[in-house]
Amino acid sequence: MSDVTTLGYIGTGLMGTPMAARLLDAGYALTVWNRTAAKTKALVEKGATLGANPAEVARRSDIVFMCLTDTQAVQEAVFGEGGVAAGARDGTTLVDFSSIQPEATVKMAGQLKAETGMDWIDAPVSGGVPGAEAGSLAIMAGGAQSAFDRVEKVVLEMAERFTLMGPSGAGQTTKLCNQVIVGCTMAVLAEAARLATNAGVDATRLPEALAGGFADSKPLQIFMPRMVNAQHEPPLGHVYTMLKDLDSVCDLARSCTSPVPFTSMAAEQFRLLTVRGGETADALEIFKLSGPSKL
Repeated sequence: MSDVTTLGYIGTGLMGTPMAARLLDAGYALTVWNRTAAKTKALVEKGATLGANPAEVARRSDIVFMCLTDTQAVQEAVFGEGGVAAGARDGTTLVDFSSIQPEATVKMAGQLKAETGMDWIDAPVSGGVPGAEAGSLAIMAGGAQSAFDRVEKVVLEMAERFTLMGPSGAGQTTKLCNQVIVGCTMAVLAEAARLATNAGVDATRLPEALAGGFADSKPLQIFMPRMVNAQHEPPLGHVYTMLKDLDSVCDLARSCTSPVPFTSMAAEQFRLLTVRGGETADALEIFKLSGPSKL
């Protein structure tokens, strides 16, 4: 590789666009690709180069970042026709910000390394769109230490924290632990907000009243006002994404005989929200399930 690190970014959606924009702001040469090309427009206007397919992104890049919706999308982008594997080079690194199943990550990472020599770091993120815009994301990683060291400086242009949790798949497992906390917290906050509302207390003042106490948290301060005020644009995250992750938690829990009763309950609430509000509903609309508000 040359002394100048060239970058690629595959998947320029809600999270990918602001993350990629930070790389451009930091002065990196960036090639981007998205299945819906129109979603790359803002980045191309900002100075990015549009790749014809993931293979071209990989050929042009020392480090390829990827942020896609699910395991199937990642599989297609890497090993499908015109995928990353077709353009991968030995000594380069793929950093996958997608939240997907740990077992699938381990399998795909091994295949990519064996076929091309390209390293794979699974690096799911937490912090939502606001964190992506501010560069304050927490990113949990799995993979080889040498590959982690190779990409750390660049990743920290997009994140406040980047932690190697273990070998391949460890980042995805850590993200599932994160989603246990976030998904269950959303359900609990919705329950508390509805109780306050039904009992005649102004739920919008709960974050102020509870600040500094044991019930205080970032989710309380950020999520509850948005729930109560029905502020869902821009969405902090689609219900589809949360449900996908909680279902993955349940799958992993079954494989290692770990009880997850609260996660299972939260998953069913998000499943109900999907039926009533659609897959692209804001996950915070879970508040509406316990009250008269229309979805």
